[in-house]
Amino acid sequence: MLPRTIATITPINQPMHGAVTVPGSKSITNRALLTAALSCGTSKLSGALFSDDTIYMMKALNEFGVTVQRTGETNIEVVATGKLHSPSKPLMLGNAGTAMRFLTAAAALADGSVVLDGDKHMQKRPIAQLIASLNTLGIDARCETGCPPCVIKGVGTFPGGKIEVNGTLSSQYISALMMIAPMATCPTTIKIMGGEIGARGYLDITTSVMKAFGASINWQDRDIITISNKPYSACNYHIEPDASAATYFWAAEKLSNGNIAIGTSPAELSQPDAAAYPIIQKFPQMPAEINGDQMQDAIPTLAVLAAFNNSPVRFTGISNLRVKECDRIYAINEGLNRINPGLSSVDGDALLIHGNPGLIGQTHPCQINSFSDHRIAMSFALAGLQVGGIQILDPECVAKTFPEYWTELEKLGAKINFSTTVRRP
Repeated sequence: MLPRTIATITPINQPMHGAVTVPGSKSITNRALLTAALSCGTSKLSGALFSDDTIYMMKALNEFGVTVQRTGETNIEVVATGKLHSPSKPLMLGNAGTAMRFLTAAAALADGSVVLDGDKHMQKRPIAQLIASLNTLGIDARCETGCPPCVIKGVGTFPGGKIEVNGTLSSQYISALMMIAPMATCPTTIKIMGGEIGARGYLDITTSVMKAFGASINWQDRDIITISNKPYSACNYHIEPDASAATYFWAAEKLSNGNIAIGTSPAELSQPDAAAYPIIQKFPQMPAEINGDQMQDAIPTLAVLAAFNNSPVRFTGISNLRVKECDRIYAINEGLNRINPGLSSVDGDALLIHGNPGLIGQTHPCQINSFSDHRIAMSFALAGLQVGGIQILDPECVAKTFPEYWTELEKLGAKINFSTTVRRP
């Protein structure tokens, strides 16, 4: 039998007031870490996130022969030569999707074979489309199941040239190729296949980080990117707060009619999930339909908030949520229906939340399976602040991107009890 942690949340019956510390953006931190590692010289990153995902990235880059060390509460120093050396052992990346996708591409620059693997959840996350793009360039890259583990036989260089990549499952495949393109032996042109890409905003983030480190990038069209073979230059780079993490507190503020300061304005955030802010401000009159393709990590927050809306909300453009840390469409639907049967339904890849503001203040004892997904655990905590009897299974999974999440909620007056039970292996 294995131990299992449960977080029992006591509803809060007063407005939530106070200030919280939102960690740095995971998306930006891992992009900055890789570009700094491919630069020649010393880069200093500030505002960085230290969580499971970014620590996996830092440890992996050290295995590649780059010196990456924490120098302060949110500071990282990266000393690099612009070269990657073949690690002496397989890189174990947990369930860190950005680290896996980015380093699978970067492994082509190593001077030898690289094995990249993860936990049982990562071994179900698709990466075949990125592997196929590397293969078309003549790079010996393999993943037997279409998911990690992956084996990349690096030869110390990247050929560049014309690349076609399908980004329908994840924009991270495209970002991964973009970030290694400045290291190529010739200019690179990336053609995005599969039609309009969801989460396009993350490609804009990749572009911004790369330019800060000296890359020359030109978007010829919405689906064609040209990148010069101009090496990166080390620099000092500041990482903005995480917009996905901020959504939980924007929602908690509206649900409780409170006032929560996160230290930055939504208008100052460049991440796609910042687009959730104006939608949250409309609660309890949220739009009847919300297209989530450009703010996918904010959908669990918005969906739980919609459970208390005055009218139904239909979420579309969210098919990619099925291949995140878990099938988030299934997890959200399953969790909401545990709170109150009929609160949610699924129509293909669309999610319909049947808002019921009358649930606020009621007690509906239930256990929410987080599926070890940080965003499911954090978003359903919002429901626990409104409805009595809600327990979150495996709450420690928030360490993936926000280790201090429960502490920050408690600073706002939330009461959370952590207990341990056992489960079968």
